Amino acid sequence: MWTNWARTASCTPTRVVHPSSTDEIAAAVTSSGRVRARGSGHSFNDIAVAPEVALDLDRWTGIVRADTESGLVTVRSGTPLHALNADLHRLGLAMPNLGDIDAQTVAGAVSTSTHGTGAKLGVLATTIAELELVLADGSVVTCSRSERPDLFNAARVGLGALGVISTITLQCVPSFVLQASETPGRLDAVLEQFDDLCAVEDHVEFHWFTHSDRVILKRNNRIPEPARPLSKLRQAWEYEVMENAAFGAVCKVAKTFPRYTRRLNELCGSLISERSYSDYSHNVFVTPRRVRFVETEFSIPRETLMDVIAELRAVANRLGDRDALIVPCEVRVAQADDIWLSTANGRDTAYISMHQALGMQYKAFFDAYASIAASVGGRPHWGKMHDLTAEQLRPLYPHFDDFLQVRNEVDPDRTFSNAYLDRVLG
Repeated sequence: MWTNWARTASCTPTRVVHPSSTDEIAAAVTSSGRVRARGSGHSFNDIAVAPEVALDLDRWTGIVRADTESGLVTVRSGTPLHALNADLHRLGLAMPNLGDIDAQTVAGAVSTSTHGTGAKLGVLATTIAELELVLADGSVVTCSRSERPDLFNAARVGLGALGVISTITLQCVPSFVLQASETPGRLDAVLEQFDDLCAVEDHVEFHWFTHSDRVILKRNNRIPEPARPLSKLRQAWEYEVMENAAFGAVCKVAKTFPRYTRRLNELCGSLISERSYSDYSHNVFVTPRRVRFVETEFSIPRETLMDVIAELRAVANRLGDRDALIVPCEVRVAQADDIWLSTANGRDTAYISMHQALGMQYKAFFDAYASIAASVGGRPHWGKMHDLTAEQLRPLYPHFDDFLQVRNEVDPDRTFSNAYLDRVLG
């Protein structure tokens, strides 16, 4: 039986295929039954569930070709981001932006509109220059801005609904060093300066301890200087001991004694100290996550951020201890783009991610957040927990019906569908 990382979705496929070539992908696609390509299972909903034929792309990894002059790199779709980052670094290249988790496959990350943070940077899918896909009839096609542009506009964030991505050509940049600054702060002060920070910092985000006014403000900026990373000892202490082992223990206490969750969340916020270092970009963007959690996230218009945070504060104060969140909330930003189902399509975007430790109550807070987000046109992350249907999603995406038209053309029999896609696409 297959289970995702958050243990919120599982299935027992009738057949699991591990293709190691495009021909083998095509053969699996044209076999009987619905087909879903699954990556690392790091989505929090059931988007990757494959009840019939599951394509596990663990044997379809690595860089196919790389042009270090232009920065164009073609990579097989099953490549995990952590492996891609390491391979790019050896070539003197890097992704211009990343999220804080690198367990996903590159195809899974772009297909769900995964993002990092940066007001002048887009979601990961905006770095795609070309895609190669295996369609439902077994044909292998390429698409780009100049070749089959409608398929390209749809497939960059395609939810796995249009075909199986076989390779992705990414526009990478020369390897760069980030100066990382992490400081404790107060929510009102950070919100007051947030727009200014977004304008001057390359990458800015904050983590809010939801039952207090304490935050961790993170600012990462490119510098033309050598990397000066944290020592191995300090890395082990801060990331493995404090942020994983110790925080995991706190979560276990909160799970056993939920009446203390609010106070434990406040306590964690009060213990934050400053951290400053510089390192190559992928080492700064990514944070080890050993404590399992569930997550929901909505993208909202940047200008609504203050109002949404104010309403979330009211929810945090109103809900009882058993519905309190032990894991901090994360706030990030992205630039508007033109990808049809990107969560940043057509608008500069703020992202608010709400988390809860696995096995603890989350529904009351997540439902309240979903209602708040809906009031400002919030779009759910395609790979995280939400209950929206195609009827609710259509007005949020100007090109929703354009996407469906492309889907009808390339997969009229719904070879690549599952229950999740039936819900969100109709």
